[in-house]
Amino acid sequence: MMLFLAAAAAAQTPRTELLWPEGAPGAVGNEDADRPSLTIYPAAQPNGAAVLICPGGGYVNLAMDHEGRQVAEWFNSFGVTAFVLKYRLGPRYRHPAMLEDARRAMRIIRSRAKEFGIDPARVGVMGFSAGGHLASTLSTHFGEGERPDFAILCYPVISFTTRYTHSGSMRALLGDPPDPALAWELSNEWKVTSDTPPTFLFHTNADSGVPPENSVLYYMALRRAGVPAELHIYQEGRHGVGLAPKDPVLSTWPGRLKDWLAVRGIIPAQ
Repeated sequence: MMLFLAAAAAAQTPRTELLWPEGAPGAVGNEDADRPSLTIYPAAQPNGAAVLICPGGGYVNLAMDHEGRQVAEWFNSFGVTAFVLKYRLGPRYRHPAMLEDARRAMRIIRSRAKEFGIDPARVGVMGFSAGGHLASTLSTHFGEGERPDFAILCYPVISFTTRYTHSGSMRALLGDPPDPALAWELSNEWKVTSDTPPTFLFHTNADSGVPPENSVLYYMALRRAGVPAELHIYQEGRHGVGLAPKDPVLSTWPGRLKDWLAVRGIIPAQ
């Protein structure tokens, strides 16, 4: 029995794997910053659903704890297998390195669905802030086998062509000054189609870092394209709150997300 419990605990222990063990395409070195990876968080009682989590950080840092580990463990608590993406960052890297990392991660998750104990038709993407931009980019610029089945965007950077642009994220991703054609191509409210996955959006009205109009623009684009979507904008709350566990009001947003996942049939109804 003790050996069984030890084996079960080991199976649920997070582990990290390189996206490209032989080196990422276009790598400029062999340091940690050049080696994108996935940290796999298996659920103790998996229900088959999975999510790729893209932490934020303005495309120059990664909030791997409160927008990575904590979120993965929350998903695990109700049976969702989570994968936290460590993607390449500016100014060392520019687009498309970050999108290449997200695409590669999605292909790996799907191709190894049996090994991970997940349903390849219930694999979503989630992103916070600049990670939300990456998640929305994957949702609108995907190749074969890369389309997420659902998307979760939390106070996301979306627009690079309006006054609501988070200029720091845009410069880190595209350079300074950014190529106007690339800025347009990656202003994702313009790239939504009927093939864009169903999306849940969370933002706050008081967000002064990334204005909530980013979420509103994306939501309106989803509506125009006939894509199922749900948008929650809370009145108070700073940018970068993560799960907001210490805020009695904001901490209710993960419950709304869990409800949406059940309504979509991604997780079993509780």
